[in-house]
Amino acid sequence: MDTLIIVILSALGFLLAYHTYGRFLSRRIFGLNANAVVPSHELEDGIDYVPTRREVIFGHHFTSIAGTGPIVGPAIAVFWGWLPALLWVLLGSIFIGAVHDFGALVVSLRSRGQSLGDVAGRMISARARALFFLILFFVLTVVIGIFGLVIALLFSIYPGTVLPVWIAMPVAVVFGLALHRKGAGLAIPSLLALAALLAAVYLGVYHFPFSLNEIFGIPRFPAADAGFLGGLYSEVAIWTGFLLLYCFIASILPVWVLLQPRDYINSILLVIALLLLFLGIVVAHPTLAAPAINPTPPADAPPIFPFLFITVACGAVSGFHCLVSSGTTAKQLASESDAQYVGYGSMLVEALLAVFVIAACCAGLGMGVTTGEATVTGASAWQSYYGGEWAGMSLGRKVGAFVEGGGNMIAALGLPRPLAVGIIAVMVSCFAATTLDTATRLQRYVIQELSAVTRIPLLGNKYLATFIAVAAGGALALLPGPNGPGSGGLILWPLFGATNQLLAGLAFLVVAFYLVRHSKPVWFLAAPVAIMLIMPAWAMITKIHDWYAAGKWLLVGFGIAIEALQVWMFVEAAMLWRGARGVLPKPLPPLAKTRAPASTAAEQQGAE
Repeated sequence: MDTLIIVILSALGFLLAYHTYGRFLSRRIFGLNANAVVPSHELEDGIDYVPTRREVIFGHHFTSIAGTGPIVGPAIAVFWGWLPALLWVLLGSIFIGAVHDFGALVVSLRSRGQSLGDVAGRMISARARALFFLILFFVLTVVIGIFGLVIALLFSIYPGTVLPVWIAMPVAVVFGLALHRKGAGLAIPSLLALAALLAAVYLGVYHFPFSLNEIFGIPRFPAADAGFLGGLYSEVAIWTGFLLLYCFIASILPVWVLLQPRDYINSILLVIALLLLFLGIVVAHPTLAAPAINPTPPADAPPIFPFLFITVACGAVSGFHCLVSSGTTAKQLASESDAQYVGYGSMLVEALLAVFVIAACCAGLGMGVTTGEATVTGASAWQSYYGGEWAGMSLGRKVGAFVEGGGNMIAALGLPRPLAVGIIAVMVSCFAATTLDTATRLQRYVIQELSAVTRIPLLGNKYLATFIAVAAGGALALLPGPNGPGSGGLILWPLFGATNQLLAGLAFLVVAFYLVRHSKPVWFLAAPVAIMLIMPAWAMITKIHDWYAAGKWLLVGFGIAIEALQVWMFVEAAMLWRGARGVLPKPLPPLAKTRAPASTAAEQQGAE
């Protein structure tokens, strides 16, 4: 099938969904009100609560939810064929994922920017709040640890990405100062920032590829017998350490200094990359080298049901998104009327990115893959990546399928292939970095909110909370394992997919309780709630059985604990559901006469 037709029809479908179903949710279900007081104005502190132009907050929100999720998931799901992955991306994003993100954002907006954990305490029960926080802490720790490793791995595989990713940080600071302090318009700073980033890509690819292995002789990966301290002396481990240090700094700075502008600049880079990919498809007209439905998937591949719904998370629906919606975005949205644009719209753009990933992995690879000294094309090129075992699709290989396939598409425009590959690799690295620093800030919020649950006011201190967030993620990232530091953390990665999707199901429960307590319709949530509770639970139980048979007791223990938390919270919700309609939740506590900075809000709540 012609890839161009798939991309155009998908884009038109997303546009139609935004102006029909998205508008229906905005007007008939949530009743957005442009005159409503939002947290960014009510609690404005210049640090976390900052009213922001909707174009900028869209960029922050989109790049934070995207990361490498809509790349890695579809890149491996096409093992089953391109059609199931495409259908799940299209239908899942429109009717489940975008509704999930939009709903979480609105509920948080109307709860003074509280995270869904705190909102669950008001809408469902105090026990539900504590259970939600436990799941949030686990999910964010895995995101921080694993995404740190992903970026470090990309630095190692593609040294040309190092310079542009780090250059983006001072460029973002200058951009943020221009907008926030000088009141500059968006157009000129945006063009200058994009020019600086593209120049850095060119310099990084052709003149300053920065490899610790080649420059300093530091081994790329630790030897299996290096031990923990010896394994830390490796390129991947050192880059991970620098990235976590950056996350600490980014998390405690005012959001407009680094987080907002960096994410906005990265969103512009994404638009440029998607445009180049689209033009490459127009010029090359690549056909799909992968089968629509793979008749012979790898013998070790899990069954498509339920694992398609776990493998493709970001791009269709992801529980992590509710953390961004209710964590950072709700604190920055300048008007309630912007919620559809940011919450529903950004999820559809992420889904469009996932469509391009499917096209790159199933058609772009077919344009040519070098194996040894030979270059193969068509189905043979696709088989060179996907003809092996499911377990053999390493993290670098998953990302590499998109980078190489996308590079082929952009190179069709006449750009040198190294530069084309560099543009895609930098886009992926920048995306992962935005998710990493946002996840660290979200974990800081969670730990500060835990200060009230645990009655430990010290946890409300933003510096201590950020240190705990970074330390927990770093400990997971560098956990010793069979292949040295970092391989231990990857042991827990199989838990993330199902846990992340379980979180989406629980977020839907919170949104449903908000609606039913305000006597709003909830029928449109029935199918999404069922899918996002049943499919992840089915997958988790299946994996627990496999881990038990293989004697992987750590995974068995974590899997049972996570499944128990989900069942417990579902029972809590079921017991309270019948009596919830029309019964408004507990009111929010009155605001203090003097506004307190967000960094001390949890500390004060704990003291009370």
